[in-house]
Amino acid sequence: MAVPVAFFGIFFGYPVVTIVARGLREDGRWDLTRAVEVLTDPLTLDVLGFTLGQAAASTALTLVLALPGAYVFARLDFPGKRLLRAVVTVPFVLPTVVVGSAFLALLGRGGVLENAWGVRLDTSLWAILLAHVFFNYAVVVRTVGGLWAQLDPRQEEAARTLGASRPAAWLRVTLPALAPAVLAAAMMVFLFTFTSFGVVQVLGGSRYATLEVEIYRQTAQFLDLPTAAVLSCLQFAAVGVLLGVHAWTVRRRESALRLVDAARTARRPRGAGQWALLWSQLAVIAVLLLLPLAVLVERSLATPEGYGLLFYRELAAEPGTGSTFVVPAVEAVGNSLAYAAVATVIAVTVGGLAAAALTRRAGRLVRGFDALLMLPLGTSAVTVGFGFLIALDEPPLDLRSAWLLVPIAQALVGVPFVIRTMLPVLRAVDERLREAAAVLGASPLRAWREVDLPLVRRALAVAAGFAFAVSLGEFGATVFIARAGTPTLPVAVARLLGRAGELNYGQAMALSTILMLVCAAGLLALERARTHGSGEF
Repeated sequence: MAVPVAFFGIFFGYPVVTIVARGLREDGRWDLTRAVEVLTDPLTLDVLGFTLGQAAASTALTLVLALPGAYVFARLDFPGKRLLRAVVTVPFVLPTVVVGSAFLALLGRGGVLENAWGVRLDTSLWAILLAHVFFNYAVVVRTVGGLWAQLDPRQEEAARTLGASRPAAWLRVTLPALAPAVLAAAMMVFLFTFTSFGVVQVLGGSRYATLEVEIYRQTAQFLDLPTAAVLSCLQFAAVGVLLGVHAWTVRRRESALRLVDAARTARRPRGAGQWALLWSQLAVIAVLLLLPLAVLVERSLATPEGYGLLFYRELAAEPGTGSTFVVPAVEAVGNSLAYAAVATVIAVTVGGLAAAALTRRAGRLVRGFDALLMLPLGTSAVTVGFGFLIALDEPPLDLRSAWLLVPIAQALVGVPFVIRTMLPVLRAVDERLREAAAVLGASPLRAWREVDLPLVRRALAVAAGFAFAVSLGEFGATVFIARAGTPTLPVAVARLLGRAGELNYGQAMALSTILMLVCAAGLLALERARTHGSGEF
């Protein structure tokens, strides 16, 4: 735990505490008067209630729509499965502002829905919920489906042989084994929707606001840092309670599972029910995931003179006077790939060590970090970004001008994904295997290399893919620390969307399409990377 604790203490705890203290201290003394005023304000209670309500509704809707998809990807084998699994992960890494704009084009004034049926859903709760499903569908499919594919189907078949019906066998055998992964996926979805910013900002308009949106308004628009600090503490406390409950629930459901090679559990659909399930999930993916992506591509090609590549050519043009960038916008592609690669190495190293430590039942102190290491997902990105600028400005932590600061900020979000992806699998490894290795003379390091690593190899690859994808799309903290000469793709898209003009909007759509294609290519390569051996998932 030494490395994870040091990493989070320096690059998360210290900046957040510094920025919150800056807002709650006046003339060197703590002033809690503003905190009482904000916490008792009816507007704060309304914002908190909406934040919790929409997060719960988004999580429930995502689970309802995505759990059947997790089964399809885990148990069914069909043409194009690897490609489709990579495609459904792409929405998760797109900048929230871009996705909000895409859904606005679909559901808002002059959008596809209004042109087809005369219905508008913008500035409605349904638009926000559908956009959240768009983002988080892949979280459930990959987190739950990854473990589902590794469960031995013969256990459920044995229950049916003993007289249990198919639903009863699933409820009594498979569901308890999947419970930790389902809870982990639900928690990740809840955290992302609880801290939702871009989607609510674009689709909710002035009618809806989450705590994250309100923190941004108080910081960037009203320059009211004390109010923003109080709201950040409120959000931080709510997330801490949720993570504590989640960690307690998961520990009560831990069990050793019989894990097998995933290639042995998937088979061609059989029967009308499985075919109907497959086609229904393909329809969900087409409508909720592929259609918004198709809108991005269409907008990137729709030039004033008709469909063409004008916006893509402009990305490579040298910036002129009054330009949004000091370098060609296309350089953001290389910057993002380089930053994401470094962030992935950091996230896998830190998250892998933390997951391995949390697997060992070493007392309440270590188990408490199971929840604490998830806090970056529930902390305001605005708070973290400003905290980096204020806290990391003096030796030996004067990193504001260092290029490494960007991948560090991205890794903060990637580490929880690595932990939550690897932890259910590590906890499912039978402890007797490690004990047998120790009896035969293996050191703890060799036992981990010979026992744990072969079993978690696939989970580690999935965790690395998630970390890379999240790093590519991270925007909230990066926008404050990315240099003008080395913007990332999300930052470049946001800058283009923030400037008026059809050319800027078209270039933003073109960059978004490039980001989508880069993510799809990387995730597809990950799906094709397979290792062979008896312990492979």
